[in-house]
Formats: sequence, structure tokens, C-alpha cells
Amino acid sequence: MERQITERENGITEGVIWKQLLLFFFPILFGTFFQQLYNAADAMIVGRFVGKEALSAVAGSTGMLTQMVVGFFVGLSSGAAVLVSQYYGARREEMVGYAVHTFLTFSILAGLVMTVIGIFLTPWMLEAMGTPADVLEMSVLYLRIYFGGIVGNLLYNSGAAILRAVGDSKRPLYFLISSCLINILLDGILVVVCGLGVLGAALATILCQAMSAGMVVAALMRTKDMHHLDWHKMRLDRQMLRRMIRIGFPSGLQSVMYGSSNVIIQAAINSLGTNFVAAWAAYSKLDSVFWMIVSAFGIAVTTFVGQNFGAKRMDRVQSGVKCCMIMTLASSALMSVLFYNWGIYGFELFTSDPEVSAIGMAMMRYLSPLYVTYVSIEILSGALRGVGDCWMPMMLCGGGVCVLRVLWILVAVPLQRDIYTIMFSYPLTWVVTTILFLIYYRYFSYLKVKRR
Repeated sequence: MERQITERENGITEGVIWKQLLLFFFPILFGTFFQQLYNAADAMIVGRFVGKEALSAVAGSTGMLTQMVVGFFVGLSSGAAVLVSQYYGARREEMVGYAVHTFLTFSILAGLVMTVIGIFLTPWMLEAMGTPADVLEMSVLYLRIYFGGIVGNLLYNSGAAILRAVGDSKRPLYFLISSCLINILLDGILVVVCGLGVLGAALATILCQAMSAGMVVAALMRTKDMHHLDWHKMRLDRQMLRRMIRIGFPSGLQSVMYGSSNVIIQAAINSLGTNFVAAWAAYSKLDSVFWMIVSAFGIAVTTFVGQNFGAKRMDRVQSGVKCCMIMTLASSALMSVLFYNWGIYGFELFTSDPEVSAIGMAMMRYLSPLYVTYVSIEILSGALRGVGDCWMPMMLCGGGVCVLRVLWILVAVPLQRDIYTIMFSYPLTWVVTTILFLIYYRYFSYLKVKRR
């Protein structure tokens, strides 16, 4: 076992950089894909077999809210992942143990709190977003059941973050593939065969998330490496928790700010009617492929930078950031071409309504050519998180993306309420924030100081 650990560590800190990044990237990408497929499968099946109202209920306002809540926790988990990767790279076994048990304990407690608050506030949140009346009841049902099973979602994400931080990105992928395939099977049984509609889709999702959580916990219990899980050691170490929150809270807050701005955008789209809500819901599921790619590269570069930073290999940190940036730009350009030319086939998976498909395709052809303007934000913020610089990326994203986006929606949209005015908030904020990140990274960041 010790020989295997050493080889894995040397691969990250001394192997060929682009190969090591891709070894992280592909399992993370496929894992994120199958995680997204939970809700996408719900959306496809209810959209095709129940109707556009059910599609709006499963993937409209509810999708924005669940992304915001889970996104905050995933951002927070980055603090644990950074610490685990740094301690693991430095071979500090006791500190790895403290980090693992503290974060898993926190995950369970946070999930229970989210369950209670989420179930209670669901109707108010959906009404505040202006959810159309014809989908409100189904949306409330779906979201309450989702919150009822959110502990499984958080426990999987925390365990997977720990495994990836030590270089094990394959097993979280295998767990997700298994649970996702079962989720699709359950969707077919509960929604199509049993006719439970939105209720069946929600039950299928939370049952399979619980299954993936069980598998990742079992993997942590079975390992003999430093990140072994022992239930007798489950407790909150206050000092460790403060370190995690100090690093992860900015990322979590950044995710909430993104989510909040998207909620405001969703509310603006809700005002255009059910066809636009359904089209935006379907577009969001297809568009998530791009976000999965850049997010996977961002996680890969954070882990790569974190372990090399812990091993004091700053030369590899800099080379890794450049290599990851080039690969992400190329991937984003390819996705833009595919979406622009053949995106219509994706919409046919979600709806048979020609008007909804036409609106969605117009959205895709407007936004997809501009994906490359976002890449620097994800990669540079990921690299900075890897060395513990989390507050400045949060402030840059908070101001350049979230605040500016909200101001645009509040000021410009009332003057011209159409889908193009709403969508312009995305490229506007991507370009502004990219410029801010490039200036900070090049002239003021910790990594710049190290280059001198």
C-alpha cells in the first residue's frame, strides 16, 4: 500500500503535467456529468411523458434553487479539499484525519439543518421567484422532497471531494454512474409506469443520491490510507473547521452569489411565460455540459496546484495553470461549435413542443459562441484556491459577475423586457470579470509574487 501511495504522489508532483491534469479531469468530468444526469433524467422523462408544465416544475425555479443550495455546500467543501490535498502532499497523516472527520461531521449536520429550513421555506422561495401559477404546486412538491433527502447529496459531495483531494477521482465516478443508471430506471418505473409524475421523479432522485452517499462512505471506511474514515472519530475539531471555512466560505459565498443572480434572471424569464420557462429549463440542461467541462478543469487545477504547493513545487504550479488554461479554451471552443450547429437535437430530448424548441435554440445560438470569455475566471480562481487565496476570487466574481448581473437585470430589463436583454447579462459580466482576474493574477496575486 505504501508503495502505491508514493507512486500516486510522485505522479501528481513529478509526472507529465498535461497527462496528470487529464487524469484528474476526465473522471471529474464524467462524475459531474452523471451527477447532473440525476436532474436531467427527471427533466427529460417528465418533459416527454407528462408535459411542459412538469418540465418547468422539475428544471425551472426548482433547478435554480437546488443549484444555489448545493452549490454553496460544494464551494464550502473546497476548503476541506484544499486542506486535505495540502496535508496529503506534505504527508501529514494526523492532519488529514482531522480534516476528514471534521468535514464529514459538518456535512451531516448541515444537511439536517438544510432539510428543515428547505421544507419550511419552499413555498415562499418559489412564490418570491414568480413561479408561474400552473406549475407552482408541482414545483413545491418536487422541491420539498428534494430537501427531504439532501443529506445524501451533501454526504456524497463531501466524501467525493476528499477522495479527489488525495488523487482518487475514479471511484466517485464509478459510484455516480451506478446510482445514475438506477435513477433513470426508477424514473421510468415511477413516472411512466406508475404514473407518479413529479412525485416519482423526486423520489427517484433522492433514493439514488442516498445510494451514492453510501458507496462513497464505504470507500472511505475501507481505505487503509491517511484519509480512512473511523466513525468513532467523527467530531467537529473547531480549529480545523475554522480553517476549512476560512478557505471554503468564499467559494461557497461566491456560489450563492452566482445562484442568487441566476434566481433573479429566472424570475425575469418567468415573467415571459411558460414557453420561455420550459425553453430556458431545457437550455440550462444542455448548457450544463459546458459548465461541467470548465468546472472539471477548475477542480483538476485546484487539486494539482494544492498538492504541488504542499510539496513546494512552485515551478509545476505555474506550468500547470498555463497548461490547464490552454486545454480549457480549446474544449470551450469545441463545445461552442457543437452547440451552435447541432444543439437542436438536444432540445428534442426534452420537449416535443416546436415553439419551446425554437426559443431554446435561439438562446443557445446567442450564448454558446461566447463561452470562451468565461474560461479564465474558472481556471485562475481554481489555481488561486489551490494555494489558499480564496477571498479575492470571491470578491472579483461577486462584483464582476453577480452584482453587475443583478444591476443589469434590474435596470436594463424593465426598459426592454425580452429574452435577449436578459441573456446579455451573461457575456457582459463574463468579459468584465475576466479582465479583473487577469489583472489580479498577473500583477497582484500570491502566485505573481512567487514568480519574482
